[in-house]
Amino acid sequence: MNTAKPSDVLKMLRDVPDFSLVQGGPLFQLLVRSRLTTPALELLKRRIIFITLFAWLPLLLLSLVGGRAWGGTGLPFLYDVEMQLRFLVALPLLIGAELLVHQRLRVVVAQFIERDIITAPVLPRFKAVIASAMKLRNSVAAELILFLLVFVGGYYAWSAVSGIAKIGTGASTWYATTTDGGTQLSPAGYWYLFVSRPLFQFIQIRWFFRVFIWARFLWQSSRLELNLMPTHPDRAAGLGFLDGSSSVFMPLLVAHGALLAGLMANPIFFAGAKLTDFRMEALGVVMLLLLIVLGPLLFFSPHLMRAKRDGLREYGILASRYVREFDRKWVRNVAAAEEQLLGSADIQSLADLGNSFQVIRDISPCPFGRDTVLQLVFFTVMPVLPLVLTVIPLEELIKKLFGAVM
Repeated sequence: MNTAKPSDVLKMLRDVPDFSLVQGGPLFQLLVRSRLTTPALELLKRRIIFITLFAWLPLLLLSLVGGRAWGGTGLPFLYDVEMQLRFLVALPLLIGAELLVHQRLRVVVAQFIERDIITAPVLPRFKAVIASAMKLRNSVAAELILFLLVFVGGYYAWSAVSGIAKIGTGASTWYATTTDGGTQLSPAGYWYLFVSRPLFQFIQIRWFFRVFIWARFLWQSSRLELNLMPTHPDRAAGLGFLDGSSSVFMPLLVAHGALLAGLMANPIFFAGAKLTDFRMEALGVVMLLLLIVLGPLLFFSPHLMRAKRDGLREYGILASRYVREFDRKWVRNVAAAEEQLLGSADIQSLADLGNSFQVIRDISPCPFGRDTVLQLVFFTVMPVLPLVLTVIPLEELIKKLFGAVM
């Protein structure tokens, strides 16, 4: 195994291009010119407040003018739980996640070099992988396609799950009224259909594009020759730091959990549906998000299994040599007369060798653990948990929780 000196690692880090999924692209440059962000992604609060109010506040004001904010026929605006969660919870989370992802993923990428997983001979190819990811992030064509997909085709693509599709059931809402003559949008409905919803969907699908860039980067990195150490105490041959990369996307999971909660809340509160009616939808969303966040890490599974096989073989040979000598020296009484068994370093060395061998045996094909999966599931379903009160009264729920603790 190659081992780089600290000075060599620092030099290699200086030569590596900066990695950021969010610090580039046409929209980012527009936000910089609009003074809603800086090249260092500062002004986060200003960005969240401005974009959120731009999407949500006109809906409230136009609903007030039309008498549909909290009254009128059909579902009033302030009673529409789905809309409130979408624009006041999910949207700020999607915007705020940019700073966390920018700061944390840079550290993750740097650890490929800091841990000597990427060695000097492989560094040029690793730099090319990073440069390719940054080129795709900055692609004008990619963001233009996303823009056209949302603002031109979005009306037809998403009409089955939100917006106008609800009107087809014959129920009026704050953004449209259904009559025998057809559907008539309210002023708030026009803003929602042609501004607020496309804006939200563009930010959302842009995040999926960024996750795709991250997955592509991991796949290309996994194709390189990695310098793994089977006895690394992280029990992932040195790749254990990838487990922490999944926590970077927690705000995205909470945001989509809020969207799920909104889709469930309106039918539960206003159409007599039950929480259990949505168990398959909830399971599907959780599984999909886990696949999106954790799936790319499985690209390194072949490396981990190869490191485990090689480690078991190499350390098995070493262990055989050591225990044979140990047996010959101490069990067969070949030790020197002046050497005492009590306090001998041979015993500790034998135990250390056994621990190293066990570390290799514990290497899993997945560079993440069960606790990580449970955390991701919890943060995804966390926004849905208040809906449990529609099934179990709060007093009974508290009693059950208190009983479980006691």
